[in-house]
Amino acid sequence: MKRISAALLATAIAAPMLIATPATAAVEVSVVSQGPVAEIQVQQDVRGDPDKAIVSAGVTTRAQTAVAAMQQNAAAMDRVLKRLDALKIPRDRVQTSGISLNPQYSYNNASVPTFLGYDATNTVTVELRDLDNIGPVLDSLVSEGANNINGPTWGVIDDTTRRDQARKAAMTRAFAQARDYARMAGYSDVKLLSVEETMGFTQPFYGAPPPAPPPIAMEAKSTPTRPGQVSTTVMLNTKFELVR
Repeated sequence: MKRISAALLATAIAAPMLIATPATAAVEVSVVSQGPVAEIQVQQDVRGDPDKAIVSAGVTTRAQTAVAAMQQNAAAMDRVLKRLDALKIPRDRVQTSGISLNPQYSYNNASVPTFLGYDATNTVTVELRDLDNIGPVLDSLVSEGANNINGPTWGVIDDTTRRDQARKAAMTRAFAQARDYARMAGYSDVKLLSVEETMGFTQPFYGAPPPAPPPIAMEAKSTPTRPGQVSTTVMLNTKFELVR
């Protein structure tokens, strides 16, 4: 087998063979090739503005008994949940994501650890869609007792359109790459044998940092956030027959 590789793709030219894609492929074509086969993998990103953010807010409390730790935690978490209701966050966008209770010790190189108490933690994951209000929401939850904050993770509510754009661009690139290799190998064109779309994803895109804002007078402010952009990715594994 003769293998040719390039950045972002791996291409192999081999003898005629039966091509079959895995059963999990999003798109599957299976044919018998008459000529050499080129295998090309393409990853395509489409960037755009997010329209949702995922944050987690939790409460950790400590007490000398497990029951007391859980009771104190329940009271504090109830205030956080009521604040989410008051902020008009739909309940189907609020989900309990973890509850834990663990004894805590201090070691300090002592021969016998010192028992500190029990830590109880309750955490909710919240989907927020008012991106201009992320900071004030987090500040409001902290004011009600939330002392574990994580996020935000930016995303897209429905990335169907962006995924379609990425898919079309990836297929165009795959054909162009395959035809390049066909010409280099002395063939005139290619015929698509199989396409496999692996699981794509949406993730934050970190471009150049914005310029620093001018200094301002000190005053009480809400937690600042900037959504930036997110990248929707599609990955295609394709196989082409090289034809004369």
